[in-house]
Amino acid sequence: MESLESAVNSTNFADGRRTEGVNVVGLVSIIIFYLVILGIGLWSAWRRRGVKTTDEVMLAGRDIGSLVGILTMTATWVGGGYINGTAEAIFSSGLIWCQAPFGYAISLTLGGLFFAKKMREARYVTMLDPLQERYGARWGAMLYLPALAGETLWSASILAALGSTLTVILGLGNTVSIIVSAAIAVVYTLFGGLYSVAYTDVVQLFCIFIGLWVTVPFAMRNEAVGSLHPGFTDWLGSIPSDTPWVWGEWTDFALLLIFGGIPWQAYFQRVLSARTSKQAQVLSFAGSFGCFFMAVPACVIGAIAKATDWSATSFGKEVPADQTKMILPLVMQHLTPQWVTFLGLGAVSAAVMSSADSSVLSGSSMFANNIYKNVIRRSVSREPGYCGKLKVLVVASISTVTAIVVNSIYELFYLCGDLVYVMLFPQLALAVHAPEYVNTYGSICAYVLGFILRILGEF
Repeated sequence: MESLESAVNSTNFADGRRTEGVNVVGLVSIIIFYLVILGIGLWSAWRRRGVKTTDEVMLAGRDIGSLVGILTMTATWVGGGYINGTAEAIFSSGLIWCQAPFGYAISLTLGGLFFAKKMREARYVTMLDPLQERYGARWGAMLYLPALAGETLWSASILAALGSTLTVILGLGNTVSIIVSAAIAVVYTLFGGLYSVAYTDVVQLFCIFIGLWVTVPFAMRNEAVGSLHPGFTDWLGSIPSDTPWVWGEWTDFALLLIFGGIPWQAYFQRVLSARTSKQAQVLSFAGSFGCFFMAVPACVIGAIAKATDWSATSFGKEVPADQTKMILPLVMQHLTPQWVTFLGLGAVSAAVMSSADSSVLSGSSMFANNIYKNVIRRSVSREPGYCGKLKVLVVASISTVTAIVVNSIYELFYLCGDLVYVMLFPQLALAVHAPEYVNTYGSICAYVLGFILRILGEF
């Protein structure tokens, strides 16, 4: 999920005109937004009170409706890193290098074509179930490690992005911003499971849509913004003809997004929560369109930033290279009225929380079902449910601490994204579609070899 590159920033970000103190009006607006999201999450948990089965907590009783399913599928992918990364890619490299929207759209389409129906019909609970079924419970559990690393660092990177955004716009401390945001997401996820996550995702997706599209016309009318015509502002980008090898890099990155975007529990949790296998496919195809559509306003904002004379804005200078990853909140802050800035801030906050809660729930679900239940304690008691709740706290805590302590998570996240692509996708594809051609020994060899090659590729 390399679009999350935008979410990975130094926690010591400064925007060039930051004022001392906290923006009280903005702080009140974000508190109200957080209380609304928390209220919706707790309300959805209350509606399902008394039901504590594994399917209920992890898969919403396999009873997610089509509309809610489509919206939560889209919201899960359209995170803070997704919209920040799309705007940053347009601003720094051009449309040709903005691969996440079409990459993720294709990955969801392929997931619907080749995985959704088979896995829903098999009534799996998590993505690791077919792996443990084919390679054995103990070795299948080892494949949990790259999945957990990806989910944890995904959460950490987008929490870091939100922390930096709140610091820039509101003047809040980075640590406080991250802890409060993570705590809100954990509370309703802890009590309501996938139901709470799904219903809050619906509200968050509408917030993202409204916040981004309201930002566009106001930013375009700013006097510092020039023409968006490609002949005047090069927001399309290009690959130089004298460096054809770059096409290989472009293709490799695209394949990582397309195929590496499939083996994530956050995706399969939505697929497996569908009422029927046909509905599981519909969620994937509709989510594919939703991801592409939701990237449009972020692309426009990136083009606006490219056409802006930043020295003529309240920012007072051109955007430094080490601050381009925050181009989205910079546009909201310096090119729009204050009330629009706060709507945009709500969009970024909603995007981050819609992905963070999904990631935390995904990591805990796999541990409860595939590690604790299938390996540590092979029982059918209610312990895995309680274990999953404990794991929610553990995953969220690790992600929060990582977001606070690590100045740049991108290199770690890039590595884990690669590991998910190399170590999980081939294993999952073969376990689902060609189980008679693979065995545990082959899986071990592929696991070790893939890990070594990707580690060496980083040096």
